[in-house]
Amino acid sequence: MINFLKAILNRRLRKAYYQSRESLLGHHKRDIVVMQVDQACHSLKDSRDQFVEALDKFKTLVHLPESSLEQRYQQLKRRYDLCRSKADAVSQKIQAVEEVSEALFAEWEAELDLYSNRALRARSQQQLKKSRQQYARLLKALQTAENRMVPVLAAFQDQVLFLKHNLNAHAIAALRHEFVEIGVDISKLIEVMEKTITEASQFVAVLADQKQLPAPVAVRK
Repeated sequence: MINFLKAILNRRLRKAYYQSRESLLGHHKRDIVVMQVDQACHSLKDSRDQFVEALDKFKTLVHLPESSLEQRYQQLKRRYDLCRSKADAVSQKIQAVEEVSEALFAEWEAELDLYSNRALRARSQQQLKKSRQQYARLLKALQTAENRMVPVLAAFQDQVLFLKHNLNAHAIAALRHEFVEIGVDISKLIEVMEKTITEASQFVAVLADQKQLPAPVAVRK
């Protein structure tokens, strides 16, 4: 019951937020969606770059002499912390994209009945369907990228913790073995991120096409 009430309150707060942005700043939900998707792409790119840098750091680490291990451990841990932070930012951006997209589609659906011109209504309905399909692909891609980060981060954390308590040659030998699997996982993750960024660009293009449609001007009787 508490969660249900929270959900209602959150929807009302989001609605008020979108209405205030539209009235005060002229930002329509469609424009906010484009902005949120763009921000999600930037977060994905930042996260991708951090994973690439962490992978490079990992390669360097496993080939260094034992005397440098403490310093390299600290560097690797910082890389892990950055990856974790960027991954969390991606999750937050995905949630923001979901919220405003759902609000956009709900409003769009409701406003179909406001058209007096059937041809324009049909065009808008067709564009809505196309946008929803593209959004479904985008959301799936975003969630896939998000889910891919979880096991990679878990494996990364395991190695950082292992190295923390085993700063010796034996630990490095173990890390060399694990590096192959982590490297493959990160490479696959990067591929997924690249595809997701492409999906996002296509979704934004669909919304840009929809922006050319005339808005409804009268209530149909």
